[in-house]
Amino acid sequence: MATSLSPKSRGAQVKENVYAWEGKDKTGRTVRGEVRAGGEAIVNVTLRRQGIMVTKVKKKVYRSGKKITDKDLTMFTRQLATMMKAGVPLLQSFDIVGKGHGNPSMAKLIQDLRNDVETGTSLNRAFRKFPLYFDPLFCNLVGAGEQAGILEDLLTRLAIYKEKTLALKGKIKSALTYPIAILAIAFIVTAVIMIWVVPAFKQVFESFGADLPTPTLVVMAISDFFVTWWYLIFGSMFATGYFFFQAWRRSLKMQQAMDRLLLRLPIFGPVIRKATIARWTRTLATMFAAGVPLVEALDSVGGASGNAVYLEATRKIQNEVSTGTSLTASMQNVDVFPNLVIQMVQIGEESGSLDAMLGKVADFFEEEVDEAVAALSSLMEPLIMVILGVLIGGLVVAMYLPIFKLGSVV
Repeated sequence: MATSLSPKSRGAQVKENVYAWEGKDKTGRTVRGEVRAGGEAIVNVTLRRQGIMVTKVKKKVYRSGKKITDKDLTMFTRQLATMMKAGVPLLQSFDIVGKGHGNPSMAKLIQDLRNDVETGTSLNRAFRKFPLYFDPLFCNLVGAGEQAGILEDLLTRLAIYKEKTLALKGKIKSALTYPIAILAIAFIVTAVIMIWVVPAFKQVFESFGADLPTPTLVVMAISDFFVTWWYLIFGSMFATGYFFFQAWRRSLKMQQAMDRLLLRLPIFGPVIRKATIARWTRTLATMFAAGVPLVEALDSVGGASGNAVYLEATRKIQNEVSTGTSLTASMQNVDVFPNLVIQMVQIGEESGSLDAMLGKVADFFEEEVDEAVAALSSLMEPLIMVILGVLIGGLVVAMYLPIFKLGSVV
C-alpha cells in the first residue's frame, strides 16, 4: 500500500525505508502489507486515515545478498512475463516474485521497483532508475509495450531474448574458461615443482660428483631462478593482471584494442565473431518486432553486441540509415558482416519481414556457435593433455636422467 506524503514532509525526509505492517480493517479482518515511508509514525498516520487499526509495524531489514547476476534478471523477466500473461496484477506479480527469490539483493531490487510502480510511476520509468541492471534495450521495449498495451507480449519476447543471450554467453565463457583454467593449474604445479621438488633433487645430484645432462642443468637453472625470484614472478603476474583489468574497465581505447584482438584470434576469434553477430541480429530482431523504429533500435543494438568493433560499426550504420540509406547498403559499407547476413537482411527488407529474417540469422549463428564450441571442446581436451604431458613429463625425465646415467655406469 503506497504512502502519499505532503511536500513539506518530503522535503524534511532524509531516508525512506520499507515497513511491514499488520492491523485490522473496519470489518475487523486482519490485513497485512508493506509500505515505504520515512518512519513508523508516518506509517501509523497513513494507515489510520485509511481506516486500518495498526497492531504491528516493523522496519524491514534486507540481508546483504549476493551480487545480482544476469541469470537473476533473466529469471525475473521470465517470471514477470509468465504471471502477467496469466492475468496476475502487476503489483501482486512483484510481491510473488520478490518473496520467492533466493537472493536478498534481487528481492530488495524487486521491492524497490514495486514501491515505485505503486506510487504511480510507470514500469518503464521504474526500470530506468536502475541502469546498472536494466539497459536501454530492456527499458525501451517495456516502454513500447506500455504505450501499445501489449506489455505482457513484449515481456515474453524480452524473456526469450535474455534467455538466448545468457545461454550464448555461457557457451562462450565455457569455451574460453576451460583451457585458461587448465593452463593456470599447470603453471602452479610447475612452480611448485620448481620451488620445492627440484631443489631436493639438486642436493642429491651434487653428491654424485659427476657431470649432469644438459636438460637437467637447464631445469635446475630455471628452478634456481624460481627459488630466488618467486615473489617477483608471482607479484608481477598479479600486478599485471590487476592493472590490465583496471585499464580495460576504464579505457575505451583499451577495450577497442582487446575486442579487435579477440576477433583476430586463430581458434577462438571465429567463435567470438559468430556469437557477436548472433547477439547483434537477435537484438535488432527483438527491437524491430516490438515496433521500435530502425534508427532508434540501432541505439541499443551496438551496445548489446558486446564488442567495441561492432558498436562502432553500428553507429556508422545508424548515421547512414538516418540519411536514407538502406540497412543492407549500410551493413555492406562497414565490412564486418559476412555475405550471408547481408543477403538475409536484403531479403527481409525487400519482403517486409526484416524481423523474421534477422531472427533466422540469429538462430543460424547460435547453432554455429554451439557446433564450434562442441568442436573446440573435443579439440582442446587432447591438445591440453599433450601440453601437460610434454611439460610435466619433460620435467620428470630431466630430473631422472642423472639417475638413469648413474644406473648404466653401475
